[in-house]
Amino acid sequence: MVGCVCRVDLQDSVAWQSAESRMRSEVAGMIYRRSTLAANASTSAASSRLSGGTNKRIILPRHFCEMGGPKASSYDGAMKRHVALIIETSSGYGRDLMSGIVKYMRMHGEWSVFVEQRNLWQKPPSWLGNWQGDGVISRATTPKLVEAIEKNGVPLVEVTDRRGDGDLPQVRSDDEAIGQMGAEYLLERGFRRFGFCGFSREAWSERRGAAFVEHVENNGYACSQYSSAWHGRGARDWETEQQHIAEWLGELEPPFAVLACNDVRGQHIIDACSKLNLSVPEQVAVLGVDNDDLLCRVCSPPLSSVIPHAEAVGFKAAEMLAVLMNGEKPATETLLVPPVGVATRQSTDVVAIDGAGVAAALRYIREHACRGVSVDEVVRNATVSRSTLERQVRKYLGRTPQEEIRRVQIKRAQELMLSTDLSAEQIAILCGFDYPEYFYTVGCIPI
Repeated sequence: MVGCVCRVDLQDSVAWQSAESRMRSEVAGMIYRRSTLAANASTSAASSRLSGGTNKRIILPRHFCEMGGPKASSYDGAMKRHVALIIETSSGYGRDLMSGIVKYMRMHGEWSVFVEQRNLWQKPPSWLGNWQGDGVISRATTPKLVEAIEKNGVPLVEVTDRRGDGDLPQVRSDDEAIGQMGAEYLLERGFRRFGFCGFSREAWSERRGAAFVEHVENNGYACSQYSSAWHGRGARDWETEQQHIAEWLGELEPPFAVLACNDVRGQHIIDACSKLNLSVPEQVAVLGVDNDDLLCRVCSPPLSSVIPHAEAVGFKAAEMLAVLMNGEKPATETLLVPPVGVATRQSTDVVAIDGAGVAAALRYIREHACRGVSVDEVVRNATVSRSTLERQVRKYLGRTPQEEIRRVQIKRAQELMLSTDLSAEQIAILCGFDYPEYFYTVGCIPI
């Protein structure tokens, strides 16, 4: 049975936005109940009182009794649920999922969890099919696991997005909303030529690509597409794959913008642009998805990225599993969580500029501003006159070339202040300032 699909509005989620006082109250209540049970003379006496109705009765999932476990009336309220978390720890998305699950546990009572270091393609543990636990949240669901889970009746919530929607209760990111958000973001920057770079046979990539292309075309523009295998059979080696991506990019006329299906793909595109001597972002704006901070900063220039709300996906999955473990039916079988927004980094920090000379000048400023360059030096190294440069930069950016040089310097100084322990004097030298005191004038260092 396939349930309806529900898109959640996180701003309306009481559970997600519960106040600290409510959380403390729940924790205090839980501690009180556990201390009351611990004070009882014996387990059997406690069971008798529970079945007699003097305390709130805790109902076990049906599968627990069917497998020969203790009856619901003898369930100890202090006993923890046994939950297996089959989620990759190798990606930022997977770790954010785990963070959301932990947040739910802290608010609603601890679980005893199985978790291990794993990657996205690793198969679930072989023992899981015969496991007599209370629930599973899985990003590595296989047909064999589904069959075993259905046989032993352990509730499972699917957080896998690599296949199409199935019959299992599922919580995942809203890939259509991600694709649409990427299109709107790049359209706002004045781009009129677009591309989408994805992975074939990956449902999440295909959904994002379809939504991106549809939104671009609805605004009257065309979108070129490229996809290839990510993993397993058909996946090319690194050098061969980069050559294919470069050939695809070489067919597009700058300036253009590309949405990558994820940050891994975004890194592929930026590397291929470097091989083609295409300037990012002046000639090619590149936007990824997942906002994996380390991967985005590995890229040169750093990669902008759509931010999926993976933590909320984990929280909602834990919430859905709790409902199932109580023997109840969730309100919806498939829950879609919208993205948070876009983290803008250097790979899209530009507006679309028609004109190779001006684009080259802006690229020179970006690469050499912290060396203390002048506008005259920029003009000498770009195929554009000073008057044209002044006029075009004002037109597209709303500031002068000298102001753009200063903006790049200040931005770099702010990055160094946040990410290093360098002194103001050292940062001033690295960013092309003659005097550290100038930081106070431009507001780079608080007085």
